[in-house]
Formats: sequence, structure tokens, C-alpha cells
Amino acid sequence: MDIFRYIQDIKVHLKLTFDEVDGWFRKDKKTLNHQPSNGGWTIQQILEHIYLTNFYLLILIEKGSKKAMKNSLNLDLESEMENYSFNKENFDRVGEHGAFEWIRPEHMEPKGEMSLDEIRSLITQQYFQCLQYLEVMKNGEGLLYKTTMTVNELGKINVYEYIYFLSLHAQRHITQMKKNESEMIKN
Repeated sequence: MDIFRYIQDIKVHLKLTFDEVDGWFRKDKKTLNHQPSNGGWTIQQILEHIYLTNFYLLILIEKGSKKAMKNSLNLDLESEMENYSFNKENFDRVGEHGAFEWIRPEHMEPKGEMSLDEIRSLITQQYFQCLQYLEVMKNGEGLLYKTTMTVNELGKINVYEYIYFLSLHAQRHITQMKKNESEMIKN
């Protein structure tokens, strides 16, 4: 596997996703606060949820990154890179809103206690955190540590896959925000 291409692909996905998320912060208050007819979250609540989910995923990514770097001192990175293949199909559904049932923990539900500017600033910082982890693990080290991901039965995933998952999760909610905006325009 070309690990450098793989890391670059994750960086591109992060950039496109985070840029699109950032665009939602420029919407007017009516759009941001439209309550969808299905009783779901407003766009502002979705943005807060993206931040909260990123926050908790980044805790796992940080731990995983440290363990992967430690493992790089003892494990055969070349062998790991030769034997690794990314199963993109397993992950793609994560980015599709409504593709499967997703029960999120209560601590990832928006509370409405943060300002839009605060959420935007924190999400921007989270983007840079992801890039920093990719830079630290720039030679393939992220393959050397796996953590279980129960969402969509992904199983044990490496640190790069966790970062990609974070980006896909935001992408999933971009679709949800588009649906909210579309419903508001129709009404």
C-alpha cells in the first residue's frame, strides 16, 4: 500500500468536509434554527453535535496516535504497510445519513449552551488537530494501533481509519443539514 497516498487522501477528505461544515456557519439565523418537521435537530444543534462527537473521537485518536508511535519502536512497520488494505466500502456507509441506525451516547447530544462562534472556532481547531496527528504519523505509524469501533460493526480500526471516520461522521450530518435547509425553503 502507498501509505503516503492514503494519508493524502484522508487529508483531502478532511479538507473538503471541514470546509463544507464551515460554510454552514454563514447561514442566516432562520436557516440555522429551523426545526425540521420530523422533530430532529436544527442545523445549529447538528453543528454542536459534530463538535461534540469530534471532541470524543479526538480523545481516542490522541491515545491511539501515542500508542501507535510507541509501537513503531518495536513492530515491523514495513510488514504492516505491505499487508494493509483499506476496505473503503465498510466505511462509506458511515458518511451516508440514514444508511443504518446509529444510537449516539447522551454526551454527544447538543445542549444548546455554546454560541455558534464558539462551536465554529472549536471545529476549526479540531480540523487542525487531525492534520497534526496525520503529520506525527506521516510514515505509516497509524497502522500500528487499533481500537474497536462499534458503529456499523466496523470492528478494530487503526488510527488513520479513526480520523477518516471522524470526517465521514461530519459528512453524514452535512446531508442532514441540507435536508433541513431544503425543507425550510419548501415551507
